[in-house]
Amino acid sequence: MADANVSHLGQIQGSGALDALWLTIFAGEVLTAFEIAVKLKDKVRTRSISGAKSAQFPATFRVNTRYHTPGTEILGQDVQANQVLVTLDDLVVSDTFVAEIEELKNQYDVRSIYAMEHGRSQALFYDRVISNTLVASARNTTELFTGDGAGSSVTDQSDVSGTADFTASGADLISGVNLAKQKLDINQVPVETLPVYAVFKPVQWYLVANSDKNINRFYNDGNASLQRQALRTVSDIEIIKSIAPLFGYNVTTYDSGTNATGIVASSDPPNPGTNCPAAGSLPYGQAIQANYPSKYQSDQTKTVGLVWVEAAAAMLNLKGITMESVWDPRRQGTLMIAKQAIGAGLLRSKCVVELKKH
Repeated sequence: MADANVSHLGQIQGSGALDALWLTIFAGEVLTAFEIAVKLKDKVRTRSISGAKSAQFPATFRVNTRYHTPGTEILGQDVQANQVLVTLDDLVVSDTFVAEIEELKNQYDVRSIYAMEHGRSQALFYDRVISNTLVASARNTTELFTGDGAGSSVTDQSDVSGTADFTASGADLISGVNLAKQKLDINQVPVETLPVYAVFKPVQWYLVANSDKNINRFYNDGNASLQRQALRTVSDIEIIKSIAPLFGYNVTTYDSGTNATGIVASSDPPNPGTNCPAAGSLPYGQAIQANYPSKYQSDQTKTVGLVWVEAAAAMLNLKGITMESVWDPRRQGTLMIAKQAIGAGLLRSKCVVELKKH
């Protein structure tokens, strides 16, 4: 009895690697997973660049209006100018290696699963860079122009009321969001013409969603009902739910002697059997490497949310997320790498407010 002539679906012209033709499908799934998972993309000023390591964002200040005295010469005003330089970081990669023999023996398609995980991981990193930059911008006390205003914050018991609690009350959080928008308005941020965003981790998001002050639960574009939970806006502020922000963590370099709660370069494992990681650690797969840029590091143990408009920070894209899949004959397997080249920095700090617990 003769062996069957196998038509390998992934082989190019009957020769070479058995999985060569599958690579484009995998790459497409990574891009799809990234777009689905990312939450904060296009919520800050974004610029694509090439052939450069940084980008310049010019800025000008206001022109004053005044009464003219008849007969006096009009010479023109000195309009203040400034610039913000945003730099790129190192290449961001996620990688997996699949042995050919194991893939051939496997009873299900593992590449689509890995593709989804690559996309989610890259999206999580992208959003985390943005949220950490927004926190830094909110804490920036240097004005871009004298008298223009800097970053600011709203703290529950000192700014909202003496008993407010952003960790337990959705009504208090709504009051905090409203006060944050008011601060933006006072700083002459055009909140009526620009989209205003707020981001919370799931705990705070559900507090707001379940609050009696969230009328979106009952009235929301005709799609809400008593059986359906809805939360899209509060005071015309888009409310975003995301696990990417590192609110509640000390995002600084771990040191067992001087900074035991730091999560950057911490090797502490998650706390098994609970929904909360141990002190100084993150859930599995969310570790912060030792080379995490210092500009994204800060103690966020008291941070619960952010309210901002896109001018608060900038994101540079030198290389959008792409996929490489390379057959390695020496190891008889395929190395798959998803990567992107990005970098973020502060812009107009008066355009963001940090919500904090006492």
